[in-house]
Amino acid sequence: MIIYYRIAHILYLLDLKREARIISEYAHSKTKIDIHPGATIDNYFFIDHGTGIVIGETTVIDHHVKIYQGVTLGALSLGRGQLLKGETRHPTIGNYVTIYSGAAILGGDTVIGNNTIIGSNVFITSSIDNNKKVINKEVEIILINKENS
Repeated sequence: MIIYYRIAHILYLLDLKREARIISEYAHSKTKIDIHPGATIDNYFFIDHGTGIVIGETTVIDHHVKIYQGVTLGALSLGRGQLLKGETRHPTIGNYVTIYSGAAILGGDTVIGNNTIIGSNVFITSSIDNNKKVINKEVEIILINKENS
């Protein structure tokens, strides 16, 4: 998948955006990973169980980043649509960041600091400092026997 992204990104930078999208859509159809060719992804990028990953056009991902299934690196709002063209609408992910399954990190002003861990199913719309671990507060699970319900 990453090789398709790298080729599409080069075409995108050469202003061959249609060809870049064709390659990225082909990869998306095969892998269920949607990486916009305009996204900037540094070296040592790792995707594990990639189904459902979405990485938006203005996303910046630094080096040594790991992402798991169902992660969205997206825009916070599409309300202004085309008026935002050319602006950073997607997050920036620092170095040595791990983002676990189901997390959503949204917005162009959102920066995830270096050496940060983002837990599963976390919804983030503001920046996180370096060296943090972000998790959801544990919920109470109640088990009910079928015969008593």
